[in-house]
Amino acid sequence: MNSFVVAWRVSRRVPVSVIRAVAWLIAMFGWVRNAKPARRLEQNLHRVTGLEGRELRRLSRKGMASAARYYSEVLELPRMKGEVIDARVRVEGLEDVEWVLEREHGTVAVLGHSGNWDLIGAYAGRNIIKITSVAEVLEPREVYDEFVAFRESLGMQILGHEGGTTFRQLLRIAKSEHTLVCLLSDRDLSGHGVAVSMWGQQARVAPGPAALAQGARTALIPVSVHYERLSGARRRAAKSRWGIVMSFGDPLLPEDFTGSDKVETMTQAWAEPLSRGIAAHPEDWHMLQRFGWAEV
Repeated sequence: MNSFVVAWRVSRRVPVSVIRAVAWLIAMFGWVRNAKPARRLEQNLHRVTGLEGRELRRLSRKGMASAARYYSEVLELPRMKGEVIDARVRVEGLEDVEWVLEREHGTVAVLGHSGNWDLIGAYAGRNIIKITSVAEVLEPREVYDEFVAFRESLGMQILGHEGGTTFRQLLRIAKSEHTLVCLLSDRDLSGHGVAVSMWGQQARVAPGPAALAQGARTALIPVSVHYERLSGARRRAAKSRWGIVMSFGDPLLPEDFTGSDKVETMTQAWAEPLSRGIAAHPEDWHMLQRFGWAEV
């Protein structure tokens, strides 16, 4: 049985404090040993910030702690009450995109691997709009099934990432359902990424969000996510020292992008605010894998 599935099932029977402590210890062990995920994170953070030496090591330690926080929160989420979810999430910029979200058809949101995207999905589904997303089909299949069942229990509609078939399903949903289609797209899994400028360097990101927005003739909203320290009444209500900030960027409208390269230009338009959000809170960018740097 996959180790994550074991952890998932065992976590339901142990105190939350134990889950958090074990996740933190595993992350710190990997950081001290300079394990491959920690090395990858450090390489990516260097490209974003330009930091080196001790400063980079300090930042990567914070990054590993943030990733541990994400995984422990995922294990905690199935038993988290709605009012706790609401207390943990703070939203910025919603008033500027409400006119888009009120449309009868779907809207596309593009996110990076920052903060806790499962937590904001649960919050948004409760308080803003129905969420539709895509999950990578993992092996063994039971891991994927566990993830899908978990996210659907939070009120999300989940599709498996299976190439063109999935895109056609998303296109139908975006045209016909009142939902926010959320796509994690800073890491390209298609092998056909779009080259964009991020942090003054060339990288390849997923073409899906822009292609979907163009195909469905609907708006594309960049969404940045990061952690923040909590205190006082909100900390007590959240049952945690940490909360999440979900920041909506300016909507990108398909009619503003024309020509044969409209998917490319729209992708660059969402990459810019997303890269600014990551640069502002690099410790919460959980890019522990190879990123699509142009020369890598």
